Order: sequence, then C-alpha cells, then structure tokens
Amino acid sequence: MTQPSKIRVLSVDDHPLIRDGIAFAVQSQPDMEMIGEATNGAEALAAYGRCLPDVTLMDLQMPGCNGIEATAAIRAKWPQAKIVVLTVYSGDIQPTQALKAGASGFLLKDALRKELIGTIRDVHAGRKKLSAEIASRLAENMAADGLTSREVEVLHSVAAGYSNKRVGEELAISDDTVKGHMRSIMSKLRANDRTHAVLIAIKRGYFVSEV
Repeated sequence: MTQPSKIRVLSVDDHPLIRDGIAFAVQSQPDMEMIGEATNGAEALAAYGRCLPDVTLMDLQMPGCNGIEATAAIRAKWPQAKIVVLTVYSGDIQPTQALKAGASGFLLKDALRKELIGTIRDVHAGRKKLSAEIASRLAENMAADGLTSREVEVLHSVAAGYSNKRVGEELAISDDTVKGHMRSIMSKLRANDRTHAVLIAIKRGYFVSEV
C-alpha cells in the first residue's frame, strides 16, 4: 500500500529555541515533517516559494516584516497557503488582523505543547483553528468599535506619558483634535481614564508596550 504523504511544515520565528522546540515536536510525529525554517518575514516569503509547505507556523512579532504582513504577502502570491500565526499576546486585535490577512489559525505560544500538533492537523484538513482563550477574547469584543489608526497613534503617545499638547505636536494636530480623539477612544474602550484606556489597549493588542 502507498504510504500517505506527510504534512510538510515551515517554521518562521526569530528565536532559535522556539524553532528547535517546534522542529522537535513536528519531527516526532509520524505524519509530519519539517521542511524549512526562516527567521523573519522576508525570509518566510522566500522559504515558502522554495518549499511550498502544507502548513506554515508564523511568529507574530519579528524584526522588519512582521508575521501579519508576511502572511498577507504569502497569501497574495499563494492563495492556497495555510498559515498559523503564533504569539505570546492574548488580545483580540492581532488575531482579527491575522485572520483578515488570510491566516487559518492563531495560537498562543504558551499553548504550543498541548495544541500545536492538533492545530497543524486541523489547519491541514482545511479547518480554522483558534486557541480557546483567543476565541473567548474575540467573542468578548465582537460588538466593540475598533480604534482608527489615528486613535492608535494618539493612544501610543499617551502611553509614552505625553500631555495632550505634546501629542498634538508629535502628530501635527491641534489640542482640540487630540481631546476629540481621546473622547472617542475612551468611549470605544469603555475606559474610566487615560491610564485605563492605555491598559485596555495593551490587553487587547492594539500595541505592545512595556507600561
């Protein structure tokens, strides 16, 4: 009898320990093989074209071209590509962006030991796959209005400790415009004050901060 073909996996991550752990897990499965690795988004695009994997595991945060940008670029060239985005952040914004970019799944790195292999098989079979925690976050915020790119810029400056006047100077807008953006941000995020708005935005994944 002809042996069924193995699921061919490409791993993209800028941390060698993560790539090594993924490679070990994949290679230990009788129905899978690791056929390539990349350390950033640009390398991922080249590696995908070279290897044409069945499933690509794509880190979200990488230098240069990030995982969402790389996913969109790969899917634009190879619409059949099946990509699972991996991250340490559990907010709802990045999964939403990843799915819009064409990802087939979104998995938290702290769930890799339990969910990686099943996720690869599910995505290879044509199913979408999200961590339970991610799915819960998406459901929580489904009805919430998203921040605009300008509002994210304003809030990022606020997170850096800037006053409204300084935010306005940085973004070349008036104080009144900054105040208008902050009123909209507070309403959309259901925040009590500026600090609360920043914390909610970080939790949801609008931007990564050390605050």
